[in-house]
Amino acid sequence: MEESSEALINRDNKKFTRCVSHAQDELQSFRSYLRWMCVDQSNIWTATLSWSMFVLFGIIVPAISHFLLACSTCDSKHKRPYDSVVQVSLSSVASLSFICLSNFVRKYGLKRFLFFDKLWDDSETVRKGYTQQLNRSLKILSIFVLPCFVAESAYKIWWYASGASRIPFLGNVILSDTVACLMELTSWLYRTTVIFLVCVLFRLICHLQILRLQDFATVFHNDSDVGSVLSEHLRIRRHLRIISHRFRAFILWSLILVTGSQFVSLLISTKTNSELNIFLAGELALCSMTLVAALLILLRSATKITHKAQAVTCLAAKWHVCATLDSFEVDNGETPTALAANRQVFPGDSDGEMGGDDETEGEEDDLDNTKFIPAYAYSTISYQKRQALVTYFENNRAGITVFGFTLDRTTLHSIFGVQLALVLWLLGKTINAL
Repeated sequence: MEESSEALINRDNKKFTRCVSHAQDELQSFRSYLRWMCVDQSNIWTATLSWSMFVLFGIIVPAISHFLLACSTCDSKHKRPYDSVVQVSLSSVASLSFICLSNFVRKYGLKRFLFFDKLWDDSETVRKGYTQQLNRSLKILSIFVLPCFVAESAYKIWWYASGASRIPFLGNVILSDTVACLMELTSWLYRTTVIFLVCVLFRLICHLQILRLQDFATVFHNDSDVGSVLSEHLRIRRHLRIISHRFRAFILWSLILVTGSQFVSLLISTKTNSELNIFLAGELALCSMTLVAALLILLRSATKITHKAQAVTCLAAKWHVCATLDSFEVDNGETPTALAANRQVFPGDSDGEMGGDDETEGEEDDLDNTKFIPAYAYSTISYQKRQALVTYFENNRAGITVFGFTLDRTTLHSIFGVQLALVLWLLGKTINAL
């Protein structure tokens, strides 16, 4: 299996080789996971099973849980006054995630959706880094899902074991409670997994573009042709545009649904007659943390790749400045400056001196660093070509966009400011009513 995987990531393969799915390719374990989660829609039978499981655990089980097992007559510890908000919030975001994921896989196919068909034109470093990140994605998914599931399991087991539900719909109270508890836990696990799965896939795709940008940054350290640099950057911009177009609706609706869920939770929990303790509001807090964590994965991945893409402009400007200073010679009677003297301004060991700060060593990479560009990287490129390339970068900023709005740090600050203003306004209304 290892030899087959290595053959698929061999640069000598044809373009069509990467477009064809194989039983033992890089996506084997990922396809198995999708089938296990019943979200595989590769044929009519698996698609039917996938939609059936979604309707059962995403809609029917939460509805039955709320309307039949809410236990409005229970004591103060076993009441579930916030259950409607929890179920609607999780089901709405899970429905959005499932529909988007189904549309992506059906329309593009898993290989094309994850850009594996485009890796034939990338370097070996990018291909290996992306394959390793794909193998880590399931671990990252479990890191987010398992803690939430363990906390929810502890709450549900306590709720049923302490006798909150006494509906013997199977003829026996213990058996009925066991089945109901398992169905609720399965529904919670299914919905949270689907939500985090789409977010982790978005993070994975963004990581591929970051690998490409880091590999692209190496062209400024070689004697590259301006035309090839421009062609590669246009290819990266095209892929970023494709990602933005595919995920823009999902990101926007996720932001709207999660924000609405948090405001409703804040509104009902700050009412005059509301009761707040770990037994009543614990599930609401767990739901809020789950949704906010998923939204942060999306926003962090988008802003990170936008920051990396825009850092290319700074790198190109530094490359242009270093080349201009290094090639300065006597012109029109100005003070003569020998080329050798200029090279002393950029000593060969200056990288080590400038990058020796322990506080910033781990934060620098090929895209964003404070190191000088070596002289051989621009020895045959004229000033006009370098200036034209820098001007192009300045006027063609790349990144993830949502209907024309670039998702960068400034956008995040704006979103945070608007939401903070709404929260303070809502708190002012509810606290004044106390």
